[in-house]
Amino acid sequence: MFIKNAWYVACTPNEIDGKPLGRQVCGERIAFYRGAEGKVAAVEDFCPHRGAALSLGFVENGNLVCGYHGLTMGCDGKPVSMPMQRVGGFPCVKSYPVIEKYGFIWVWPGDPDKADESLVPSFHWENNPEWAYGGGLFHVKCDYRLIIDNLMDLTHETYVHTDSIGQEEIDESPVNTQVDGDSVITSRYLEGIKPPAFWQFALKQNGADPDADVERWQESRFSPPSHVLIDVGVAHVGKGGINAPQKHKARSIIIDFITPETETTTWYFWGMARNFNPQDTALTGNIQKEHKRIFMQDVDVLEAQQRNLEANPGRRLLMLNIDSGGVQARRIIERLVKQEQEEEGANSAA
Repeated sequence: MFIKNAWYVACTPNEIDGKPLGRQVCGERIAFYRGAEGKVAAVEDFCPHRGAALSLGFVENGNLVCGYHGLTMGCDGKPVSMPMQRVGGFPCVKSYPVIEKYGFIWVWPGDPDKADESLVPSFHWENNPEWAYGGGLFHVKCDYRLIIDNLMDLTHETYVHTDSIGQEEIDESPVNTQVDGDSVITSRYLEGIKPPAFWQFALKQNGADPDADVERWQESRFSPPSHVLIDVGVAHVGKGGINAPQKHKARSIIIDFITPETETTTWYFWGMARNFNPQDTALTGNIQKEHKRIFMQDVDVLEAQQRNLEANPGRRLLMLNIDSGGVQARRIIERLVKQEQEEEGANSAA
């Protein structure tokens, strides 16, 4: 179940530097590469000659050359040339709207006529010297909606991330869920607590007292098709919480771009933007390494969960109040998928 008429993160720019990249997005096999003047392009990863993967070829003069028999394809999916052949009657392959923006390559796997660049989400920390960013990519063997569930309910931190961001007080604090149009926000606030290990480290890196009592916030926001941004941080008690002066807090935005590959596999682009000590590139690298370790703990849980669900398709699962964020996000996905299907059906009948 995928929303097709939306922008998904397909890859990072470095993944297509020098050679094409084959990646499946929402069930669509796509070849990404840099065409004329380095502009990113995306076409169906299928050579119309013998069905070879175009992504295994190479780029020449801004066109994609199949590495099997040399059929050259244009960025629009039309055959351009082939040794000893006239290609005028050759079939075209599908091309996809694609944009390079905010440090990512975005693809629109649905109706190209509906692709609107203004719908690519924007980020206030992009090219902002007061923020630093580091992230990475996981290939996760689970339904992408399980990752959304995981990020919309951070109760699991107490048990999965005990040595970094977890603490018992999370369990003791109620979670609030709000639906705002096609977005869902879950939030939790903790007061008068000791910061867990990672946030002690973060406060120290910002020159703030790591041992003082803090207020802690967690605000997860889901936006279609499958993006989750989480505003998290700690601030010294009595200094204003999330709005505290910079010297009294450590704050970051956890970036989660969740791109379905198939019904049971996902490309998970993760990262953290922070506004404490942003000029320290070594710190960025250390935090990136630590967050990779933390997220790997989630991956282990999610992949085992997927295996269990596949082995027990008839088992009924509990739905608790802490699950409300994920439940609401799934309802939005279901509604938008149904809406797309109805529109496609109406267009086919017309």
